[in-house]
Amino acid sequence: MGGSKAHLGRRSVRIAGAGIPGLSLALALKQAHGASLDVTVCDPGIAEKGGRHRGRAYAVAAGGRRMLSRLRVWDTVLPAAQPIHDMAISDSRLADPVRPVFLTFKADRDTRADGDGIDAPFAHMVEAQELVDALIAANAASGVVLDPTGIAQALPEGNAIAVRMADGRETRDSLLVAADGARSRLREAAHIGWVGWSYPQSGIVATIGHERDHGGRAYEHFLPSGPFAVLPLVDGGALGHRSSIVWTERAADVAALLGGDPSQTLAEIERRFGLALGKLVLERGPSAHPLAFGIARSFRAERLALLGDAAHVIHPIAGQGLNLGLADAASLAEAVTDALRLGLDPGATDVLRSYERSRRFDTLAMGAATDGLNRLFSNDALPVRLARDLGLGLVDRLPALKRLFIGEAAGNRATPRLMRGEAL
Repeated sequence: MGGSKAHLGRRSVRIAGAGIPGLSLALALKQAHGASLDVTVCDPGIAEKGGRHRGRAYAVAAGGRRMLSRLRVWDTVLPAAQPIHDMAISDSRLADPVRPVFLTFKADRDTRADGDGIDAPFAHMVEAQELVDALIAANAASGVVLDPTGIAQALPEGNAIAVRMADGRETRDSLLVAADGARSRLREAAHIGWVGWSYPQSGIVATIGHERDHGGRAYEHFLPSGPFAVLPLVDGGALGHRSSIVWTERAADVAALLGGDPSQTLAEIERRFGLALGKLVLERGPSAHPLAFGIARSFRAERLALLGDAAHVIHPIAGQGLNLGLADAASLAEAVTDALRLGLDPGATDVLRSYERSRRFDTLAMGAATDGLNRLFSNDALPVRLARDLGLGLVDRLPALKRLFIGEAAGNRATPRLMRGEAL
């Protein structure tokens, strides 16, 4: 890898956004370089009490788990992580009296998720706030500066990027990372274009308490308005057991479904959730979020790298948004680390170009796959329903194809070293 050796003084990386990808990048860089690299995470939300992430939960795939283990965070999170041992996929209309299961995945010798063991789970469900809290604590302990101040302006100036903070402070850094979300102000200020569209759907998330044990099984019910996913969480709550739901619904119907009495909302959830887990209660939520697809025309500008939702947003149908963001963090940490070990400038154009090359195809492929799945399974035309149900049934009878799908979802093809559980 080439790069500028122009003198910068002390190397520093500044990250805008204290979400999971930004915090993971900061921790990876600080653990790899220690006192030789200054790492700062800037986000006014760091100082907020009560947690901005409560109510959300993520499926952390095998690649993400390996990365978090290498960063020495996973053991902290593990007590709050529920393994997903199997998954059932059904396709029906809401009023259908029976929901036939067309496809099942089970973590056994034929369909194991990764090479960590025969019964390794496909993924672990982790509530977002648990993971964010663990990452913040690990960052603070490692020496990352956690600055509860936003960035007002950033301008590249030769061998550095000049950053003006919202409180008037000014800094000069080797590299600025925009991990500030889908509406990234830093991306817009750098005039990086955005290609995408909004779906006529909203994603509804909630935490549900239920009487019966979920047994570590996840369900994905494909309904005409979109998928309704039931994802197991660690035990607790009023009824002893809990699950997270991710409910895709037509945006025009959301106000009527969620805007009335809470008992009516729970009744709508019960219609989709089913009776298999007994009595239900609402533990947290629901909250609705508009769904969209989008990808930045470039993942970089001069001394600026885009990370996570600032670079791409996909439909949640496959639960891969967080894992894409973690792969971004792993790839950028690797590119920066390789440059620093060669004595090169970590914010140089060829370093950021290397990062972009490593992530562009994977992001486009996953975005296209999730968009296609959503369009396929949200179509209620009878010929389409018959064809897709036949396809699901065929996959269910082909263990090799199951292994392929599970491996893709688990991140087994991921090339960044951290995603393979290797040190930078």
